[in-house]
Amino acid sequence: MDIATIVGLLLGIGFTVWGILESGSLWDYYDFASIVITLGGTVAATFLAYPLKDIVKIGKVFQKAFLYKATSANEIIEDIIKLANIARKEGLLSLEEYGSKLDDEFLKKGIMLIVDGTDPDLVRNILETELMFLEERHGQGQGTLEAMGSFAPAFGMLGTLIGLINMLQKMDDPKAIGPNMSVALITTFYGSFLANVIFLPLAKKLNVRSKSEVLIKELMIEGLLSIQAGENPRIIEEKLKTFIPPEMRSSIKKEQLGKEEA
Repeated sequence: MDIATIVGLLLGIGFTVWGILESGSLWDYYDFASIVITLGGTVAATFLAYPLKDIVKIGKVFQKAFLYKATSANEIIEDIIKLANIARKEGLLSLEEYGSKLDDEFLKKGIMLIVDGTDPDLVRNILETELMFLEERHGQGQGTLEAMGSFAPAFGMLGTLIGLINMLQKMDDPKAIGPNMSVALITTFYGSFLANVIFLPLAKKLNVRSKSEVLIKELMIEGLLSIQAGENPRIIEEKLKTFIPPEMRSSIKKEQLGKEEA
């Protein structure tokens, strides 16, 4: 469970509710017709913009924003260094036994390609192609949320125009101007709230996670090719540490020192 996503969502809703209560009542911001126009219009436009197979996955897209299994760059580097030492002592064919015990399917696939004696350029090509399609799959979910984030304010504005038209038609009744103007503005509020508190932040969160996962996969590719080339494990370690921030590099050193002392 991603605590930051939950905290951010709760804070966004909480501060909005607090601002409303400071100046009025939550009931004043409820209008069923405005909800139907804004939320219903957003859903309808999403169905128009995307095929059904992408729409049915939207639940999983939201789920991924809240539930996420992070892959530690430190652990991946340690696994690769361990594999490099095994390959150096026992040969590349010995990696098959150890590779089959790994949890990461991408890393396991790369090891199997190396064990099979695949040309290094072909190994890189295969893994980078898989990585490219991984990014594309991630981009589909992000794109759906970003589209909903752009549709919501547009339908909020559409509801506002409907409210203004109704207000202008009743200009001869001063008592109807205030309520109609209020309803007109509420739809804009709904659209802005949905876009900026829910859809766009979640799309950004998925984008950040996608970049992090791609970086880990690129680290794996570089490490696997270095093992195949027979490079020194120490050199491989220094090469892979350039993929991560300096503060994480120091944590790797501390972990390694602890293991050596043990």
